[in-house]
Order: sequence, then C-alpha cells, then structure tokens
Amino acid sequence: MYKKNAKKLLKFIEKSPTAFQAVAEMMKRLEKEGFEELKEEKHWKLKQGGNYYVTRNHSAIIAFSIPEKPVWKFHIMASHSDSPSLKIKENPEIEVENAYIKLNVERYGGMILSPWFDRPLSVAGRLIVRQDGKVREKMVTVDRDLLVIPNLAIHMNREVNEGYKYNVQKDMLPLFSDKEGKGRFMETVAEAADVKTEDILGHDLFLYDRTPGTLWGINEEFVSAPRLDDLQCAFSSLEGFLQGERKESIAVHCVLDNEEVGSSTRQGAASTFLKDTLMRINMGLGRTQEEYYMALADSFMISADNAHALHPNHTDKTDPVNRPVLNEGIVIKYNANQKYCTDGVSAAIFKDICHRAKVPYQTFVNRSDMAGGSTLGNISNTQVPMKTVDIGLAQLAMHSVYETTGAKDTESLIKAASVLFA
Repeated sequence: MYKKNAKKLLKFIEKSPTAFQAVAEMMKRLEKEGFEELKEEKHWKLKQGGNYYVTRNHSAIIAFSIPEKPVWKFHIMASHSDSPSLKIKENPEIEVENAYIKLNVERYGGMILSPWFDRPLSVAGRLIVRQDGKVREKMVTVDRDLLVIPNLAIHMNREVNEGYKYNVQKDMLPLFSDKEGKGRFMETVAEAADVKTEDILGHDLFLYDRTPGTLWGINEEFVSAPRLDDLQCAFSSLEGFLQGERKESIAVHCVLDNEEVGSSTRQGAASTFLKDTLMRINMGLGRTQEEYYMALADSFMISADNAHALHPNHTDKTDPVNRPVLNEGIVIKYNANQKYCTDGVSAAIFKDICHRAKVPYQTFVNRSDMAGGSTLGNISNTQVPMKTVDIGLAQLAMHSVYETTGAKDTESLIKAASVLFA
C-alpha cells in the first residue's frame, strides 16, 4: 500500500511545479469530492454538513468540513505550498556577446545552489493578462526541457571541489537559447499559456526541475523528487482529510504559501488568512465572538513541515539521541526556544493520535550547538492561538532541487491525518 501512496505523491508533485499549480491540483481534487468554492470577496452561506474551500492569491488554500451535529472545536493540519527556487526577474533576457541568450533570476528561499547545475529545467507559475477587457490570472507550465544552468569546466575552476562560493547573479543564470532566440522568452511562455505576448501585464515565474521523481532502493523504500519539502506533507494532509470522517470537529486542511521566505505575506502563516477563515466559519454558524475564543481554546493544530533525517555520511550533524531516520515514522519536532511550538501537552496529544492510527513516530531536536530553522506552527499561533504540535517526515538533502524521503512515511502521515479528522 505504501508504494501506491508514494506513486500518487509523485504524480501530484509532477503536476505541481510551483505553489500555484499545487493549489490548482488540490482544488481539482476537492471539487471532484463535492467541495464548494467560496470567495473571500463574497458572502458565505454555510450549513451543517457542508464542505467548502477558499483560496488566497491562488497559492494558498483552506478546505473545511462542518459536521451535521454541532461541534465546538477546530482540528487543523497546516503545511505549505512553496519550495526554494530561482525566480525569473522582470526583463529577463540577457544577451551574451551576440552568441547566447540567458535569463536573469533571483533566489527564492534558502536553497542549495550546486544541484541546480547541468540538469533539464523549465519555467512555471502564473501570468497576469488582459483578456476581454478584464485582468485575469493564467496558470502556466512550459512542459518541455527549456533551460540548463551550465557548470564551469573544472579546467577553468580548479577550486570547484574545494568549496567554491556560488554567486547567484553570476553563476546561476540559465542558458535559454543561442542568438536566434533573442526576444522569444515571453513569447514561449505566452504560447504555453495560450495567450498573446502583448496581453501579458505581469508574471510570477519560477524555474523548476524536470527530473522525474522516482522510487528506488533494494525494496523501493526511498522516494526522490523535487519539492518534497513541503508537498509531501500537503499531499498527505489532503489525503487524510478526505479519508477522515470529519464528524468530531470542524476539520480544516490548510496549505499556506511563502514559508520559505518567512511567511510574512497576505497568504503566509503570519497573515490573517487562517484567522479570517475560522472567524467566518464561526460567524456563518451564528456563534458569538466569545464562542470563537472558546472554540480556539479547545482546538488542536498539526503544523506539518518536513524534518531533517540522520544523514548516512554526516551522522555527527544530528543530536546524540534524537536521530530520526527514513521510514521509521512521523517526526515530532522540538525546540526550547520555540522555533517549533511543540510542548509536552501537544506532543502527548499527537502521540495519542499516532497510537490510534497505529503508525510509528520519532523525535527530532537540533544539536544544541547548531541553529535550526522555524516553520508554520509558532508563526500561525500569533494569529490563531491553540494547542499546536510541529511535525514532519524525515528527509535528506532538504532544500536541494532533488530531495529524498522514505516511501513508507507518506502513508503514516495520511493515517494520522485521517484520525485527526475523524
């Protein structure tokens, strides 16, 4: 069964080269399951037994189910849709000595730069276009090998294996064409979106890796693919949400954007998107503001963002005893300084969920002499305070263009999510 879910994950990732496409794929799945789309700019008419979803910026999505019987708490699983990448700048074409056309890019998020070299890349994201007298958004994926960032030959860079420091403005610009392609980049993107180049008013375009995801290992026990952080958790959350009965709480599947750059956007964890949605659910059910605060006090959130696994070649980088490994279960993440918001209470609640789901769990704490990153839980709690646990799935090469996780762990998180959403 775990291989079936791992293959479904890889199909989801293949169709989700950026946050915009990931949210579009989740929308398709929800609509297939009978969920009704709500618009933030319109009135909401909610009912007991209703299933709904709402998006913001087309890169963040919140789906929720209201049980038939009255319930007074929210159960939430939050993940994020974005991954580190290289973003196309405005006026992207750069001509090189009447020989080549390369593209101007900037770094998005804390990425490992070296794996981006010498592999097939393309471009995806969204276009803002004028059509029929209106300004519209168009998702776009250039579905072919279009770009390569070529390495400099070792004969010209003898220090490359001694710790070369990459410069994004100099080293990371992708080659688009020879001189014959001058002026054709936006034309190529427009053609992929089936719009006219002259109708494009703006864009949010990112490079993405074209290398297919794969199951590998002696028993196909490992998964490698682009963007596993955090599409693996987003996928598992949605699967568990749809498999759960969603009767004991207002079940909320929440996928936010811009976690990789600090979450301080209108669609990020620091925004009011989750707060606004929960408040509108509360009002739509005819409840008072005090009853909203009462509901939050009795609610529970799982912040799901992948965790660092024990590295086979760098075991010294991991805490002496909290050493999660691939395929050994969901990782509960702890940090005394609240970079992760897990505490004794929220950890206990989540461990009980894992026991009921019959899935394994393990723990992660950074070495005390190494700083770690933060994630969604502590940031979102400033807007919607509730008991929250930070968890993830063990992963190698986090923030590489091609990451690795355990094939069995996706299924474990789906099962735990289905218990959360009972």
